[in-house]
Amino acid sequence: MGNLRLRIWSENDLELLHAANTPEMTAHLNGPETEDEIVERHARYLRLVASGEARMFVIEDDAGRSLGSIGHWHVVWREKPALETGWFVRPEAQGHGVASAALALLIDDAREHRESRRFLTAFPGVENPASNGVCRRNGFTLAGSVTEQFRGSELTVNEWALDLTTLSD
Repeated sequence: MGNLRLRIWSENDLELLHAANTPEMTAHLNGPETEDEIVERHARYLRLVASGEARMFVIEDDAGRSLGSIGHWHVVWREKPALETGWFVRPEAQGHGVASAALALLIDDAREHRESRRFLTAFPGVENPASNGVCRRNGFTLAGSVTEQFRGSELTVNEWALDLTTLSD
């Protein structure tokens, strides 16, 4: 897929959320969102980026094509301030290392913008081998699993954590 870059989320990126809101793309997230939920998520991304509470990005290739999205935002994990990350990659770009490469770029950004937060966390569904593999390949440690309510149904996710205060080799 060539070189990738992360571009900060903008007003013009709503289409990318629509592209990812298919039954196939949301199979590990309890299904698609409504139109209103998509519009609200886009507005939330813009608000969080403007406030500094999150850094949301579009994953782009050398030609400026949007391949997906990734970001990190402030959370409390195990009673401590942390960052959480999540991502998606368009179907046509999947299987080419895009998510892993984008997460490596995001880890650098999270280290730079972590403030007092030690851990970057990720919570892929336990039945999502691709996203769990992305965490593993990027040096995250599996800390457990938890079942929560998400989009109106139970969702069991793995808890992955990366210590942002240590550098990988």
